[in-house]
Amino acid sequence: MRHTALAATAVAAVLLAGCNQSATVDAETQAALDRIAIEDMVVEYYSHLGGGDAGAFDEYFTEDAVFDVNGNVATGRAEIEELYGSIGEDPSSASNQGGPFRMLLSNPVIEVDGDTATASFIWTGVGNPAIDQPPELLEQGREFDRLVKVDGEWKFSHRVVIADSGLPEGQYPEYSPRSDFGVDDLNP
Repeated sequence: MRHTALAATAVAAVLLAGCNQSATVDAETQAALDRIAIEDMVVEYYSHLGGGDAGAFDEYFTEDAVFDVNGNVATGRAEIEELYGSIGEDPSSASNQGGPFRMLLSNPVIEVDGDTATASFIWTGVGNPAIDQPPELLEQGREFDRLVKVDGEWKFSHRVVIADSGLPEGQYPEYSPRSDFGVDDLNP
């Protein structure tokens, strides 16, 4: 019931803002609005997977962000773009298996504290080889994020992505299981 009241308050605040009405938003409502903005940003981020444009990802990170994908660590936007480029070129990557590739996000846990936040999700990569075939579950794993608000937009400052299955062959050398990893293990 509390979540319904928060959502209704958040919607009312957005509608008032859209009508050019001056509205002061309390901290709880702002946190709810920020939570929605973070979830929307992560969904948009994942929509770029399978599209082959490694340059589309760097705008979601702070300048000095740390991105750890199964033990392959990149620091800063240039290295992050390079890491995505190498994953995109890996023929064993799930997004390179032919047909449309989609990521499903589930189990979001997002905690906002002013202009910082943490988030975790479970992701599932789904391949669609042909219209006359059923979808295929290609990979699944977890992600843990530390985010900051920069000029009114949420950005990843530290991100850890851990595959639990379907790890591309090119990432095996750096992989080690991290079943106990969580948002508390992220650097501030």
